[in-house]
Amino acid sequence: MTRLKLTTRLEEWATHSPFRITGKVWTSVPLLIVELSDGEHIGRGEGAGVYYCDDTPAKMIHEVEAVRDAIEAGITRAELAQLLPPGGARNAVDCALWELEARQQGTTVMALAGISDPRPLVTVCTVGADTPEAMAQQALAYGPVPALKLKLTEDPSNADRVRAVRAACPKAWIGVDANQGLNRATTEALLPVLLEADVALLEQPVPVGLDATLDGLKSRIPLAADESAQSLADLPSLIGRYQMVNIKLDKCGGLTEALEIAKQASVLGLKVMVGNMLGTSWSMAPAYVVGQYCDVVDLDGPLLLGRDRDVAAHYRHGHVEISPLVWGGKDAAAFA
Repeated sequence: MTRLKLTTRLEEWATHSPFRITGKVWTSVPLLIVELSDGEHIGRGEGAGVYYCDDTPAKMIHEVEAVRDAIEAGITRAELAQLLPPGGARNAVDCALWELEARQQGTTVMALAGISDPRPLVTVCTVGADTPEAMAQQALAYGPVPALKLKLTEDPSNADRVRAVRAACPKAWIGVDANQGLNRATTEALLPVLLEADVALLEQPVPVGLDATLDGLKSRIPLAADESAQSLADLPSLIGRYQMVNIKLDKCGGLTEALEIAKQASVLGLKVMVGNMLGTSWSMAPAYVVGQYCDVVDLDGPLLLGRDRDVAAHYRHGHVEISPLVWGGKDAAAFA
């Protein structure tokens, strides 16, 4: 293979306001940026990592640098999967390889992935955990969007949060995400409120490792696994406990494995969702490829930032469309 030149750097992107979930508040988002060049074409990848696994960009950059020689010698995506474990470092390199290949072939990543006619997607707009009144105002600030996702926490205010947002947005599809903040008892106590508020999805109610406590739970609301679904290897353990898997490229290590998870989840009878660990449009664009196969899409990360890339995803009325000019296609000059 052609010898490549690897460039790595760290960036920090401020959020437009503090963003809170169970156990974590963001005021800025650190990112690892990877670029791979063959001397003519450049592929880019962005990774945020998995904060609850201590998979941070500051550590990820060292992971990538430790295998610089192997990457620069020329590497396939399959070889990369043997070189780096699932996580943000592999995600950034994997995505850079996808874009580099697309540009070398004069095509798009969508086309390489077998998608000939990508469509705009409805994305949830995320409401960070706060007081019920503040969350209702956050939801209203998005305007009349079709879908919302509410962040819940381990405190007793969850029922009031859900009721407040439903009252403010009576027509929206609503999903809620506990980010491991509940247990079996608090989940069962919350379910009637969620049903009353016509909530369509409950994401990751219990902590990783306690998924078996969901055995036998009778819920008319589908459950989605997020933190409990890190990679392809986790899929079999979800059967009978969850009805949906939330695929995130930072968790599984890139677009290559994300596409395989989407395929295998469907085989196993699980619905598929694509999410994000926050980031700019360079993180959303590869996930947008996966989103073409998904039942639920959560790609609103840039809306939580103070600014985005100069060439960025287009958000309008709760829909997202990402041109190959943002990531995953020929460079801008080639389209001029």
